[in-house]
Amino acid sequence: MTYRFTPAARAALVLLACLPIAARAEEDTAADKPAEPIRVAGDDANPPVKHLGVVTVTGGRRGSLPSQIPTTIEGITGAQVQASINATDSEDALKYLPSLLVRKRYAGDYNHAVLSTRASGTGNSARSLVYADGILLSNLLGNGASFAPRWGLVTPEEIERVDVLYGPFSAAYPGNSAGAVVDYLTRMPSKFEAHAVVGAFSQPFQLYNTDTTYNGWQASTSLGDRSGGWSWWVNVNRLDSEGQPLVFDTTATPTAGAVPDTDKTGKPWVVRGTGTQYRTVQDHLKLKLAYDLASDLRASYTAGWWRNDAVGRSEQYVAPVLGGVTNRDGLAHLMQALSLKQNAGGAFDWELAASVYDYRRDLSRKPTAGSTQQPALTQALLDGGNGSATDLHGTGWNTLSARGTWRPGGEGSAHVVDAGVQQDSFRLRTTVYGLTDWNDQESGTVNSRFDGNTRLRSVFGQDAWRFADGWMAVLGLRGERWQAYDGLTQTGAFTPYAHPQRSETAWSPKAALSHELREGWVLKASAGRALRFPTVSELYQGAATSSGISNIANPDLRPERSWTSELSSEWTLPDVATLRLTLFHEDTHDALYSQPLPNVTPATNSVQNVDHIRTTGLEAAAQCENVWRGVDLQGSVTYADSTIVANSGYVSTPGDTVGKWQPRVPRWRASALAAWRVDERWTVSYGARYSGRQYGSLDNSDTNGFTYMGTSKYFTTDLRVRFAIDRQWHVAVGIDNLNNYQYWNFHPYPQRTYSAELRYDL
Repeated sequence: MTYRFTPAARAALVLLACLPIAARAEEDTAADKPAEPIRVAGDDANPPVKHLGVVTVTGGRRGSLPSQIPTTIEGITGAQVQASINATDSEDALKYLPSLLVRKRYAGDYNHAVLSTRASGTGNSARSLVYADGILLSNLLGNGASFAPRWGLVTPEEIERVDVLYGPFSAAYPGNSAGAVVDYLTRMPSKFEAHAVVGAFSQPFQLYNTDTTYNGWQASTSLGDRSGGWSWWVNVNRLDSEGQPLVFDTTATPTAGAVPDTDKTGKPWVVRGTGTQYRTVQDHLKLKLAYDLASDLRASYTAGWWRNDAVGRSEQYVAPVLGGVTNRDGLAHLMQALSLKQNAGGAFDWELAASVYDYRRDLSRKPTAGSTQQPALTQALLDGGNGSATDLHGTGWNTLSARGTWRPGGEGSAHVVDAGVQQDSFRLRTTVYGLTDWNDQESGTVNSRFDGNTRLRSVFGQDAWRFADGWMAVLGLRGERWQAYDGLTQTGAFTPYAHPQRSETAWSPKAALSHELREGWVLKASAGRALRFPTVSELYQGAATSSGISNIANPDLRPERSWTSELSSEWTLPDVATLRLTLFHEDTHDALYSQPLPNVTPATNSVQNVDHIRTTGLEAAAQCENVWRGVDLQGSVTYADSTIVANSGYVSTPGDTVGKWQPRVPRWRASALAAWRVDERWTVSYGARYSGRQYGSLDNSDTNGFTYMGTSKYFTTDLRVRFAIDRQWHVAVGIDNLNNYQYWNFHPYPQRTYSAELRYDL
């Protein structure tokens, strides 16, 4: 009899493989041996150390995550990323961490690379937080594919470490932490450093009648030094990338030259051509300055300039065969941050921080002929003609915070109290112009306008108390005052409508408990309430098209209210293995989702509150060192049952979404990564990722995932080979999607992609 394993089962074998290794090592481990970090291939930096479920750092800088909270935290070092992951963008560092997925469609994907977590799909970008050195990179102006974190402000080679806090269990973060908090810690030098990386990648792409190879390259240089109390770091990066076609021109009418296919509901249609095949050029410049006013007091300044120029092209399969530019995007964003931080490790430490993110330029132009997905191509359209420009100049956000850590008994105190006050402000300024020559004009007649502001003022306190040997309890409370104001909506010839100001006050308790049953075996329980307030875009942003408004703003939205809990058992054996099993549960009321309005032509959506979504799941994760002759393994398997329990919002038929799966949250997902240190020079890694069946719509009517606008399952594998020429020079080659799996998340994901890089470190 022959047995066949699903991809999820194969990934689970990674976890099982660690068990006999861990058990054998435990017999040889002295009961009083101190805990040490788990290392994997290429980890020459100081990795996180886990003790009682608490993440601390030895010999390195701490990130912005709380140091004392017994809940699930996973991480990876920059050295691990360099050794084992084909990383063209900073989000690639998250590729194999448990339950995470970044919807990256191509290298340099600037407007759709959103993060999904255990109980949140890729349509819920506002249910996670991404920081770099404590600076907010998450785009909380809206929720959905168009509001991706600003990954481009961190380059892969400047990453020192990435940590992920799962769930809303820290009072230090707003309710957007319901899914996860990602914290990038980037490099600051202790002596002179110089780094340079040059890479290239190529994707042969075959789909429908498209058979083309798309190429790209990337170059990055970093310099840094420390002299006395001063330290500095500067990074310059350029990415030039061609992505595969992302949208397609479809019709139900048979057309000569078109490709027969079926849509996401299984109905026949034909594909007449491609659209939005991006050529993206990105420039990144970052400067970091720090000055030590005293041995334990540091002032820091960070400035990041990110520019993106993208041109989208289309190609017709049918006669007449035409192709050309169908949209142009130009972005120039500036991020700045200041902080003053005392970190003595004694009775009291504190930090003051501020950041500003400014859309200096953000202009997108496109023709108005045809549908929103793929304009009908004509020679007149290719040469210019009527169109629209969406201008977001003046949009952005700023943050202010003051926080402190108090240890009543000094270093080693039984209590560690964190407290602080915060303010996060978001500003939306959107103007849609009508153009008579969309190729050359940047402004014209105002067709629509959407403005608004939101502000969240918060106060929090959290006490981590080691109340007995092997026991820790954490109690926290967060109070928030949310305001939405200066909302303005103008469409067509209608008089601008000023929306009334709104405000709400909410309190979110947090609690966690951990107990060390024996040396290296810890039980942890966490619970927390999270309120995810509506974003300024959900409240006031409408999307105007040539045929009307495709999305209606809803200024009366209620905030999402989630109660999340988890129970974990974690087993750590120094220098051998870490095994974790986590049961998680989330109840969310008034979840924010865009839903189609019934009986409205053309199709029109509006963000509405879904009454109740319930998610229960189990996550298993493992890391195993030196399984066999220098082979290190890590892997995870996640099961999530995420169901719509009640929905009285805009539905086609009462009850048509009740009992259905939450969009883009699969039942099963898994990942595994094996890194083999062949010798001192060679490292070979092989990774695999799996996601089961999922749906993109609330009523789960999109039963065909393997087509344009569909959401499919996938199983992909990746390969990387790295060679150290000497201490300064490294070369690496890799293949992503080695098995060339063709899968979709509304748009097609990349097919098999080859990469190579040359790196120099001084």
